[in-house]
Amino acid sequence: MTGTFVVVIPARMASTRLPGKPLADIAGKPMVVRVAERALQSRAARVVVATDHEAVAGACRQAGVEVVMTRTDHPSGTDRLAEVVEQLKLPVETIVVNVQGDEPLIDPALIDQLAVLMDGCNAPMATVAHPLQGADEFFNPNVVKVVLDRHSRALYFSRAPIPWPRDAFAVDRQSLPANLPALRHIGMYAYRAGFLETYTRLEPSPLESIEALEQLRVLWHGHDIVVARVEQAPPAGVDTPEDLERVNRVFRDTNTSK
Repeated sequence: MTGTFVVVIPARMASTRLPGKPLADIAGKPMVVRVAERALQSRAARVVVATDHEAVAGACRQAGVEVVMTRTDHPSGTDRLAEVVEQLKLPVETIVVNVQGDEPLIDPALIDQLAVLMDGCNAPMATVAHPLQGADEFFNPNVVKVVLDRHSRALYFSRAPIPWPRDAFAVDRQSLPANLPALRHIGMYAYRAGFLETYTRLEPSPLESIEALEQLRVLWHGHDIVVARVEQAPPAGVDTPEDLERVNRVFRDTNTSK
């Protein structure tokens, strides 16, 4: 990889299913700190937490994690990243990898893979997908699907089951055809710093409102999103108390095995 990259971790306190989520305890440390520790194991030149809450900032500073305080009125996480780029005065070609603040099991190698993909292409934005195995996920509207062109650029993202295997499903909808390129989108993104400013000026598209998928704004306005394909789904993030307990078990089991 020829260029360096920066990881930005947005961390807001406004979670309805798990109040105070960034500060939720995971084996003795706040979740946002656990996420930052994983990101610091990547090849990132810099790892920054972006937050609008002083308690989150304080927890990060205490752990030695860099923090940028952002405004509270951003309409999306991407707008928050754009403010971070502006505050840090990052050069326009800097690769910025957005790691969600609720993924304490994120694989540092996946962060590196996404950054390398961006470094080797001209697209302003990149993301990740993995093959879908079952019809249940394929038909689940909470599972976002993506269809690619031959250069691994996204053609479309949808909550609908795409691509639709017309002939196979005329016979059987209980299983997926073996050759169906059904991919589940993983909500992890990389950007060129200059494009984040461009994004903030793009008008919302009708498609993103219909599908409730922010990334469709980028495609609507004619910008490329290149997709890294991985064979296995990364560990799930933390959205509920049950998720938090699951992740704590992983950390407990890991520490016990050492």
